[in-house]
This record gives sequence, structure tokens and C-alpha cells, in this order.
Amino acid sequence: MAAIDYDLSTCNALVVDGNPTSRSILVSQLRDFGVASVSQAARAVDARRQLEFRTFDFVLCEQHFPTDAMSGQDLLDDLRRNQLLPFSTVFIMITAEATYSKVAEAAESALDGYMLKPHKATHLSERLAAARTRKAALQEIFTAVEEERFEDAAALCLERFETRAPFWLYAARVGAELLLRLSRPQEAQTLYKAVVTAKTLPWAKLGVARAQLDAGQINQATTALEKLLGEDANYADAYDVMGRAQFELGRFDKALETYKMAASLTPASISRVQNLAMMTYYSGDTVAAEGLLDKTVRLGLDSKMFDAQTLVMLAFTRLTTGDRKGLQRCHDDLLRLLDRDDGNPRLQRLADVVAALNLIQQHQFAKAVDTVRAMTGTVRETSFDFESAGNLIALMAQLSHKAVQLNELEETIDVIGRRFCSNRSLTELLAASASAYPPYADRLRAAQAQVLEYAETAMALSLKGDPTHAVKNLILHGRDTLNPRLIDNAYQLLQKHSAKVNSATELIDMVQQLKARCGSIVNRGSPGEQKRQAGGLVLRTGKRVAPAYMKSAEITPPAEAAAPDLLVPGI
Repeated sequence: MAAIDYDLSTCNALVVDGNPTSRSILVSQLRDFGVASVSQAARAVDARRQLEFRTFDFVLCEQHFPTDAMSGQDLLDDLRRNQLLPFSTVFIMITAEATYSKVAEAAESALDGYMLKPHKATHLSERLAAARTRKAALQEIFTAVEEERFEDAAALCLERFETRAPFWLYAARVGAELLLRLSRPQEAQTLYKAVVTAKTLPWAKLGVARAQLDAGQINQATTALEKLLGEDANYADAYDVMGRAQFELGRFDKALETYKMAASLTPASISRVQNLAMMTYYSGDTVAAEGLLDKTVRLGLDSKMFDAQTLVMLAFTRLTTGDRKGLQRCHDDLLRLLDRDDGNPRLQRLADVVAALNLIQQHQFAKAVDTVRAMTGTVRETSFDFESAGNLIALMAQLSHKAVQLNELEETIDVIGRRFCSNRSLTELLAASASAYPPYADRLRAAQAQVLEYAETAMALSLKGDPTHAVKNLILHGRDTLNPRLIDNAYQLLQKHSAKVNSATELIDMVQQLKARCGSIVNRGSPGEQKRQAGGLVLRTGKRVAPAYMKSAEITPPAEAAAPDLLVPGI
């Protein structure tokens, strides 16, 4: 048996295979190669649990598990999507699945290698060496990303792409992702298009659409996605991005159908079932939403991929259907999550919402009102975010639906609307939260119209040659409403017309203070807490000790080192 060229005595590995014989062979081969520690898992779901809480240098995974709903491909997709694999981990699929569609799907999921059973130990050794060589060659990029030096990392990627240095396609994909993170979608779009020209790859075409979407070119992005899906109707990530585009356009019905397609292609994906469940909830189909939300909880409650907002939505549906025990279970589940992550302010806010729903269910309206009043007192705080706004609106709508009238609720709805209703998708998302009491939805739409009027008035002043008053007008209304769109418009005008604006430096300071008061700017709605954007690579940050093979300065690439860009055009 050929020995691997590099010292693996400090490395650890995970073998995932439902067949005990196959698993034993792989474990023996890795130990023969010198791998110090080899763990095993018989099911993908067990492997996911290990990968969520441990870091491995190598993962060798079977594609098909006869007794498990989750495939190896599903496992990889969810791990990448939810940032559970560091860059340095080598992930190799070892399977009897030899169809082109399976190989293409694996490549699109940023796989390091794809081997067919039965395989020789020497072939596995070569694949591991080639994958580790690529990661070692790109260590400088990885290090910059993990240290959050994104500008440096992007420059390194662009240099490798432009010079066609080894692994230039990989570097281009990482570089484009970094440019999107740095809010430079036009440059990312240019890079993706250059990759499409050099090599027609689905991930690059999807990257063009993602960059267009980030640049606000939603119609162009939709057209590109329709063409891409016409070429490959089973490209799940493309459906994810299409759903996002439709969502931002406020076309919730079309987004729902798109998310259904994505979930049907990958039924074991927690993230996709979760997206579908949340979209169904916002569409107003309580019965279907409850079933999907419950499925998401059963599928992923103990997973890091799980979004706790799912429990809040499930609690609202169970209040509607009168399921008292089910509502209590939602509360208990949230408290368990809070126990695991004590002090997490987001989880505490979500638990408070479900506690209030429990009080409403038990007809303890006086206590529920006290809880809601305490929440309404926070609507102008920096920590009060878009998610908090939606949940509070839904709570107030439930109280009003049950004829518990509070004089201050309409005023609170107006305050929230003026703060967060910056565009149609955000407004309709909040309006959907108020579905139990339609008059609140009407007030939210009226608030958006008012915000739009403020923005248009300022624009008219600027076009008339008076940018100073335009900026002051936006700052005045921005201070009153804390609306990020108005404050951002003021900032953009100052950047564009600084030479023409009186006291520009003073006004910039005022805008920066308002930005800090508003918290993070929300320009687009999304169902739940978004992690990795569909179609993108995971830019994992946070320093991690590099494996021993990446520390050596004397790494000589094997002859096959240039092959991964041809065989596997992903990670």
C-alpha cells in the first residue's frame, strides 16, 4: 500500500457509511495512512450531530443510506449552507452512485472529491493528497478570511484568477463571494461573468444572478435564474435564489411555489423545509404552515441549522387552532434552547413572545397586556430589530382580534411602520404578521406611503439644486422615524454632493449617530434568520489552528494537483 507523502499523525477523520464492512475498510485505510484519530457514524444524521460540535480534517462520506432519509449530498449541502465546515476540512464522497447528475450535484456542492466503490487505497491516498495540496496552496487566502481581512483575501483571489495560477477557478469563486460580502456586487458580477466566459459553470451563472440581486437589479436576476433553471430544472440553489428574488418583489405566492420546489428536491434539508414552512406561514395557510413548521422542529430542533423563530411561528399557528398543549411544547422547547445558550438576547425575546401567547391562550389577558406593553416600550431602542417588529405586531393583532383594545396599540403600529416599512417586501412581510387584525395591515401600508413621501420630497429638493435642505429634511424625518432608508438616503446625498452641502462635516456626524441608533440597516425582507446565501460559499471566520500539513513550507504538489479545477469546480 502506498504511503501518503505528508505527516497525518496530528489529523483526525470521520467516516460516514451505513455498511459496517465498507466503514471498517475506510477506517483501516485511514489508519494505515497514519491518521491519528478516526471516528465513525452509521447514519448521515449522526454524522451531522458530530460535525456540528467537532472539527475534522477529513470526512469520508457515503452518498446513499438505505434506512436514512438524509443522503450524503443532503448532509454536505446543509453543512456548507450553515457554516459548519471550516475551509481546511477535506470532504470526499465515496459511493457506488456513478451517474452524471450525481457527480454534477456533488461538484456544485463544493466537494473535494468523488470516489466510486470499490476503490483502491492508493487512489484514496492520491485524492486526499490532492485536496490537501490545494487547501495548502490557498492557505494565505484562508488565513485572511478567517482573520476577517476580507479586502486582502479578495485581492489575493483576484490576483490568482488573473494570472491563472493553480486553482484559479476556486479562487475566483471565493473572491466573488468576498466582493459580495464587501458590498461590491458590480465587481462580483464582473468576476462571475469572466468565469462563465472562461468555463461555463452553473455556480458562476448563479453567482451572476446573486450579484445582480444584491445590486438591486431584481428583474435582470430573475431573467438569469429562469434561464439557468431552464438548463437544469433540478438546481436546488437556483430555486433558493429565485425564491429570494420573488420574495423581495413582494410576490409571496410565486416565492411559495419556488420554495416548494427547492424543498421537494432536498426533502431532508432543514434550511429548505424551514424556508418553505415560514413562507407558508406568511401566505396565511395556517393548517399547512403548522404541519411544515412542526416537521422542521422534529427534523432540526437539536441542530445548529435550526432557526428558533420557527418555534414562534408554530406557537402562533397553535394559538389559532386552539392547541394548548402544542403551544406549551413550543414554550418548553424555547426554554431548553435558552438553557443551552444562556444570556442569548434573541432567544430571550423569542421566549417572551411565546410566553405572552401562552397567557392569551389561557385567557390571562391582563398579564398578556402587561407583557405586550413592556415590549411596546422598546420599539425605538437600537436592539428592537425587524424580527422583533414582526413578532410584536402579530402579538398586538392577536389581542385586538380577541377584542382586547388598547388605545396605544395603533400608535405603536404607526411607529413601527414608519421605522421599518422602507419598501414593499418589508411592508408586506409586516402586514402578513398582522393578518389576525387587518386594520393594522392597512396602517402599515399607510406608513410606507408616508416614508416614500418623505424620500420623494427630499429627492425633489435635491433635483432643484438644494441638496443642503434635502439632507436636512431627511435627517429630520430620520430622527423622528428611525427609518434606515431615510438615513441612508441622507448619507448617499452627502457623499454625492458634499461640496455643495453647507456644514457637510457636521451633517455627516449627525447621520452616523442616527445610523448607530437605528442598528443594522434592513433593506430586504427574508423569512427567518438567513445564514449562507444559496449558491454561495461559506466564508467561515474565526481563527482555527491549521493542520500540520498546511504548516509546512516544503509542500510539493503531486502531479494531479491541477486536476480538481477540472473534476470538481467547487470547494
